Amino acid sequence: MKRHLEIKIFGKVQGVLFRASAKKKAEELSLFGYAKNLTDGTVEIQAEGERKDLDEFLKWCREGPDRASVERVDFEFSDAISGFEGFEIS
Repeated sequence: MKRHLEIKIFGKVQGVLFRASAKKKAEELSLFGYAKNLTDGTVEIQAEGERKDLDEFLKWCREGPDRASVERVDFEFSDAISGFEGFEIS
């Protein structure tokens, strides 16, 4: 069953290819959604897919790409599917 995952990542996560790396990881896991920088310096990710794939993606988000320094990850799962097509960077 597909689930929705909302993630907010804190730390040094902008200007370090976090969104591009998240897109690559999401596509490897067949997840749909988007990643975007927020004005407060965080990255917001909305992702949809199978729970096991979302769990693996969330684990990756806690580390991020090499140049990132993740301090905290807030997240929430839900059953509300938005029906994304692909994974976008905005």
